[in-house]
Amino acid sequence: MKMPRRSIMVLAASGVACAAGRSWAGDPQSKPAVPPFDLPKLPWEPGDLAPVMSSRAVGLHYGKHHAGYLDNLNKLMPGSGFEGHTLEQIVRGTSGLADKTALFNNAAQGWNHAFFWQSLTPKGGGKPGLEVLEKVNESFGSLGEFRKAFLSASAGQFGSGWVWLVADKATKRLALMKTSNAETPIASVAFEPLAVLDVWEHAYYVDYENRRSEYAAAVLDHLLDWRFVEANLAHL
Repeated sequence: MKMPRRSIMVLAASGVACAAGRSWAGDPQSKPAVPPFDLPKLPWEPGDLAPVMSSRAVGLHYGKHHAGYLDNLNKLMPGSGFEGHTLEQIVRGTSGLADKTALFNNAAQGWNHAFFWQSLTPKGGGKPGLEVLEKVNESFGSLGEFRKAFLSASAGQFGSGWVWLVADKATKRLALMKTSNAETPIASVAFEPLAVLDVWEHAYYVDYENRRSEYAAAVLDHLLDWRFVEANLAHL
């Protein structure tokens, strides 16, 4: 029997508490296809995000952790019933199924990490374009209030997980969503994921040790790709 997952929380702005998502509007060449799953190409070089993220930190995160999830998933695929499915299809088809937990965790982590890399860009951060800025102001009050809410969510996510900027497909308002471990908004269909911050320790410990808040602020202020947010908003 399919059991609901309860580790997803939608914060300020939309006022609802369900989860969802769909595939992103990034470069199709970097979008995971069907098994066997290969590590998608980064949209920039590993050293391009320095000094916010060192090439060593990116290399370990991408080449060990992200790659490890896909390697594990490929080993789990034979006989799983999900041969020939995309990562997104596997995530949605296994979410909440106790006997498919390993498939879900590795597929979701593969998808989440690919989306995370697409959410970053060298010399990012700053102020978004007018259309996105209007959405931010409408949903959070101001860009400054959004920043406060984002950093609060990042600090408040207990243990491993993710902080997502999403759009409510029904109201068109933006919201922040916290998910634990491998949980992901694409497990359902009410929200459009726009960008994400990885707050697992492996995302920041090499450069920041236990200073997660410093890491979150640096990524938001200097690496967040507002153009990626804008492209994903275009799906609404």
